[in-house]
Amino acid sequence: MAEQPPALLFDLDGTLVDSVYQHVLAWHEVLGEAGMELSVWRIHRRIGMSGGLFVNALLRETGKRVTPEEAKRLLAKHAEAFVRRLGEVRPLPGAHDLLSRLTKQGVPWAIATSGSVKTAGPSIKLLGVEPKVIITRDDVAHAKPDPDLFLAAAGRLGVDITNSIVFGDSVWDLLAARRARAMGVGLLSGGYGREELQQAGAYRVYEDPRDLLVHLDEVGVREPAG
Repeated sequence: MAEQPPALLFDLDGTLVDSVYQHVLAWHEVLGEAGMELSVWRIHRRIGMSGGLFVNALLRETGKRVTPEEAKRLLAKHAEAFVRRLGEVRPLPGAHDLLSRLTKQGVPWAIATSGSVKTAGPSIKLLGVEPKVIITRDDVAHAKPDPDLFLAAAGRLGVDITNSIVFGDSVWDLLAARRARAMGVGLLSGGYGREELQQAGAYRVYEDPRDLLVHLDEVGVREPAG
């Protein structure tokens, strides 16, 4: 019997769609309106974390305190600010072809994102391939760097997390993968450096989905025989 290929669990922003900087600018706008001026690069370093942890981390840097209700309002305003920028978001090179090939070959795959349904849904539609499994922040108790998103995605696919590979563009994705006991692969398309991703646990690093597609055999997905 042929060995089953691993399940592939994908982050969304910066991994499949080119949307990291739209998220950064949305947060920059919202935090600025709330009187919390932070440099864009500081915000970028936190993208990929769950929204609640993201707000807490940035507030530590500004020295401000907000109530849970205020934090919820910030998250809601960020979603609105991001949706206004959706016209700028595009799939990353090779994303459609990559997911189409996996679907055609019957390789199980899922999208697991720290984003909400409101922000993730429109971005996923841009990919032009319908995922069987989508896990968003709304589906789990804790998002990245906790492992819940990827554990839920593997569970929904009906596969063992230890026979799954997590693909992400941030150190938070790879930390979550390690905590889930899944292998992690990094992509440079979200703005993190190769060494940063490797130090966070990536056993391979690719430029973007197109580069990954060319090297799928390196992660255990091979062309069908014949």
